[in-house]
Amino acid sequence: MRRPWRQQQQAEERAAMRCCAGPGPRGGGALTTLLLTGEISNDPITFNTNLMGYPDRPGWLRYIQRTPYSDGVLYGSPTVENVGKPTVIEITAYNRRTFETARHNLIINIMSAEDFPLPYQAEFFIRNMNVEEMLASEVLGDFLGAVKNVWQPERLNAINITSALDRGGRVPLPINDMKEGVYVMVGADVPFSSCLREVENPQNQLRCSQEMEPSITCDKKFRTQFHIDWCKISLVDNTKQVSTFQEVIRGEGILPDGGEYRPPSDTLKSRDYYSDFLITLAVPSAVALVLFLILAYIMCCRREGVEKRNMQTPDIQLVHHSAIQKSTKELRDMSKNREIAWPLSTLPVFHPVTGEIVPPLHPDNYDNTSMPLMQTQQNLPHQTQIPQQQSAGKWYS
Repeated sequence: MRRPWRQQQQAEERAAMRCCAGPGPRGGGALTTLLLTGEISNDPITFNTNLMGYPDRPGWLRYIQRTPYSDGVLYGSPTVENVGKPTVIEITAYNRRTFETARHNLIINIMSAEDFPLPYQAEFFIRNMNVEEMLASEVLGDFLGAVKNVWQPERLNAINITSALDRGGRVPLPINDMKEGVYVMVGADVPFSSCLREVENPQNQLRCSQEMEPSITCDKKFRTQFHIDWCKISLVDNTKQVSTFQEVIRGEGILPDGGEYRPPSDTLKSRDYYSDFLITLAVPSAVALVLFLILAYIMCCRREGVEKRNMQTPDIQLVHHSAIQKSTKELRDMSKNREIAWPLSTLPVFHPVTGEIVPPLHPDNYDNTSMPLMQTQQNLPHQTQIPQQQSAGKWYS
């Protein structure tokens, strides 16, 4: 369903759409599709859809728009619970260039499809399509035509279209024009053809388990436009009623018939917890006290004493120990009165011959800034010269 979108129109328009809802394996009925498109321009337009009075759409209705320059698509399959309830969808358009907005109301009337049952339903997974591409009328018509040629039913309708991402699929890589994939469920009024039954062949099931392509004779009728994953096809026959009732086995956690929970009354007897409190504190305290007394006896009452130790020690060892203590005490006393010794060069020196006291080599008032580090003996006053050996072999003093 395609409608031109007028941004300048401020009044709300009301449109009605009729669709059918009938019982199915997922509660789905006929497929509902609405294409939202802007005016013929290059303005980026985004759409926001929600159920009137609510912040989001109904659970069965989905919306997709890839970019602001692409069309928005509303699609979904109503359930039996929605039959007879008009669904009002608020559609708000935003022009991202001019910042103009417009709002429209879409009314969807859902009717029951029980008069036109489609008990045989088949779900196909198409790998080379996205959901918005599959929702196009011409593409969906080509797919239904291919299925009709294989199935040969009297009536064939699309029941549900779901993106592979909604089934837990992964987003494809943006290379080689890869697609997300789409699940298409169709329903017919006749049993499945022999070609569709080939997927249940044990040989094909084995190939699918080995991640190999199964051999389907009618695949060539789809291959030109649609790449179908035959290992993911699902065939549902609603004519075979399967009982899902399970007898409840009553155990300890299930009340008998007619039983009900009776809470305790308010007239319960009060309980005194004082004795419990005392026992909780008294027992650990008594154990801690006993351990403390045992430790104190071991540490204090079991000591031998100095006198008993000296009596058991040999005299020579006691004398040796006393001498060491006395020497240590003397050294500590001497270290307290110790002064820093003066350098030998500053002490008075006696002349080795005359015995006179010679002043220090470097008195405090002597300027030694120009004195060389190494001096000869001739320059030193009042100092005996060391005899030097001459070439004649004589010694001079």
